[in-house]
Amino acid sequence: MGHPFPIREIARQAGLSEATVDRVLNARGGVRDSTAREVRRAIADLDRQRTQVRLVGRTFMVDIVMQAPERFSTAVRAALEAELPSLHPAVVRSRFHFRETGPAGELTRVLDRIARRGTQGVILKAPDVPEVTAAVGRLAEAGIPVVTLVTDLPSTPRLGYVGIDNRAAGATAAYLMGQWLGDRPGHVLTSLSSGFFRNEEEREMGFRSAMRARHPGRALVEVTEGQGLDATQYDLVRAALLGDPEIRAVYSIGGGNNATLRAFADLGRQCAVFVAHDLDHDNTRLLREHRLSAVLHHDLRQDLREACHHVMRAHGALPPAGPSPPSPIQVVTPYNMPAG
Repeated sequence: MGHPFPIREIARQAGLSEATVDRVLNARGGVRDSTAREVRRAIADLDRQRTQVRLVGRTFMVDIVMQAPERFSTAVRAALEAELPSLHPAVVRSRFHFRETGPAGELTRVLDRIARRGTQGVILKAPDVPEVTAAVGRLAEAGIPVVTLVTDLPSTPRLGYVGIDNRAAGATAAYLMGQWLGDRPGHVLTSLSSGFFRNEEEREMGFRSAMRARHPGRALVEVTEGQGLDATQYDLVRAALLGDPEIRAVYSIGGGNNATLRAFADLGRQCAVFVAHDLDHDNTRLLREHRLSAVLHHDLRQDLREACHHVMRAHGALPPAGPSPPSPIQVVTPYNMPAG
């Protein structure tokens, strides 16, 4: 397992003892396969962050904990690692804890393990459920600042929230939907990954409110709990289309857009307007292919930079600042896609 990093650096990145890392690196046995995977993952993370490792400055170890489809967590990882050099002279090192779905208890165990091990901060995207809010409270009691990303946990002692105004994003989607559908008949499918993510709930509320005010005769059909995953999303959308032959448009709040479009195609149905969120790799391709009408996007690099600044301020490394404003909502079409 070749690498250029000292054992102590790998141990810190992995959250393991130096002795355990040494056993893994030298194949001495006595460690679980999962522990060996953690060491390999730590080396891979360090390799991506190696431009930061050799900088001289105050070091902050930050844990990024997310429940999200792989396409979105990959975009978050890339955005953070692209921003690391801009935080000089501070050195921000990151550990990633990603999962696509699962019971809340697994997520809280990750947060409690971080609280016991210690960290300078946690950047968190998680459902707003009692188990998670309690775990955030325990992190705060341990003196660990928590910044929520994309979806907020306002009833917790989190340090701050970074992301868009989700209710305004839903209203923006309704405005676009109304403009593009015009007087054409048809119902609109709204698709959430889960009702437990506050950002999705707020987007849906903003969308329904604006549609009710501007287009009161337009029926909305909701599907939820697809977790943004293609395998589950396809069945939900297909069932909705079979149950309602008037569905002509989609507002995708929680993702799984490949599966949604496949369900339309398999039933020989046309989707006249499709508004989605986030320029992840799936949506970027679909937008280029003109299979999405628009994507409501926000600059993840800016969000991750601001999240790191929140952590630095909590430790006195930056001067205090007021609440950060919501990230600007960008309406991206096939004709104004950001470079890269």
